[in-house]
Amino acid sequence: MTEIQELAKETGSSQDRIRQIRIQKMENLRERGLNPYPYKYEKEIMAQDLQDKYKDLATGEETQDCYRVAGRVMAVRNSGMFIDLVDASGKIQIFSHKENLNEEDLKTLKTIDIGDIVGFYGSVRRTPRGELSIKATELEILSKSLLPLPEKFHGLTDVETKYRQRYVDMIVNEDVRKTFQKRCLIIQKIREFLINRGFVEVETPMLHPQAGGANAKPFITHHNTLDMDMYLRIAPELYLKRLMVGGMSEKIFEINRSFRNEGIDTRHNPEFTMIELYQAYVDYNDMMELAENMVAYVAQEVLGTTKIQYGDNEIDLTPPWDRKTMLGAVEEATGIDFNKIMTFEEAVEAAKSVHVNTDECSNWGQVVEAVFEEKVEPNLIQPIHIYDYPRDISPLAKVHRSNPRLTERFETRINGWEVDNAFSELTDPIDQRARFEAQMEAKAQGDDEAMPIDEDYICALEHGVPPMGGLGMGIDRLVMLLTNSPSIRDVIAFPTLRGK
Repeated sequence: MTEIQELAKETGSSQDRIRQIRIQKMENLRERGLNPYPYKYEKEIMAQDLQDKYKDLATGEETQDCYRVAGRVMAVRNSGMFIDLVDASGKIQIFSHKENLNEEDLKTLKTIDIGDIVGFYGSVRRTPRGELSIKATELEILSKSLLPLPEKFHGLTDVETKYRQRYVDMIVNEDVRKTFQKRCLIIQKIREFLINRGFVEVETPMLHPQAGGANAKPFITHHNTLDMDMYLRIAPELYLKRLMVGGMSEKIFEINRSFRNEGIDTRHNPEFTMIELYQAYVDYNDMMELAENMVAYVAQEVLGTTKIQYGDNEIDLTPPWDRKTMLGAVEEATGIDFNKIMTFEEAVEAAKSVHVNTDECSNWGQVVEAVFEEKVEPNLIQPIHIYDYPRDISPLAKVHRSNPRLTERFETRINGWEVDNAFSELTDPIDQRARFEAQMEAKAQGDDEAMPIDEDYICALEHGVPPMGGLGMGIDRLVMLLTNSPSIRDVIAFPTLRGK
């Protein structure tokens, strides 16, 4: 136990007092001509690479192999003789015996506290207790930590601090670091899957002159030089389709940050990450196959299996996934056949018969959606494509080829959540204008999430665009599923929080 740990335990010293002691140690290092924040260190190997390379080293055996290692000190035992050093890959023990260090290094050893970042040089050995270690002959403080880590070194448990000080959460919780490392790998594997299939990664604007691409409330900002309001991207859809008009490629995708000025809960954050892609000459059936194969590929690559555990449920991501029409799923759950219900008023009465509130609905399609979300969606645990959505709620999807009230659109549900949204994309500029005009009428009636008319986008369509399928998938929710994380805040490094 270090001097500061003893002080904190015995006298209950405040964080400020601990900080002052550490500052004094830092100044003592400077007085000895040592920089407590040097410019670089020639680290030679990661902790996990050492563990892997010497996994067969026998107990009590010592090698002549020497390495420079570096990481954060997470435990100090026997007055510094044994130190747990942690880097991004894992842990390695440091054996820093006085017989192996010179006088100056022994002085430096006494200044080390939990939280310091330190470099050590020495040979590889396995202790009589079986712990792989570096027998240190040199050491160098690389960053003197001035603030103590939480007293419970096994983990940070205060939820507020976890999200506001994610860096502390990552330091003390190995599982948190692993979650974000998996997130990085998931995104890498999504890219890999698409690029291997001939997709080209593109970039589109995050500042839009008008909100569009999805039904959602936008964030509004102001450009001073142009003296005009602009909108943070709700979705990249309309710009990606412009690239399809331009023929940049027949297969494109963007991993993008989007923003929606809406509520915050366990599955929603105002700033989120999604993958959106378009492919020429295919329809929504092809998008279903692509979606399930992409998710299964990522799960297999990241987890080594397509069967995952989320909460109490085992979920099988192995393709092919189940498919049901939205109206069929509603009828199966409620007995209501919305195919036979022609008017908005009749739809409202049908919804009331199964105790679904429709006060915020203004058309037949919104009523169908309300019944689906309350009576069907929560029960869709295993992966399923719900397809053929009402035209009223699908302004960017092609009209269904056999039912003009519907569109060729699907959303995939896993664990009761929507994880993607896809269409046979609307490519008819005349129909698109009519859909936008219907959206403007809905906006005039109080729907503040309805899309405005985008004249430049219609102009782009009038130049001609090939038939195509499109897909948008929420990466944050996918990461939640693949890491068994209960909240979206657990998979976004710095989630949006209310001001203190």
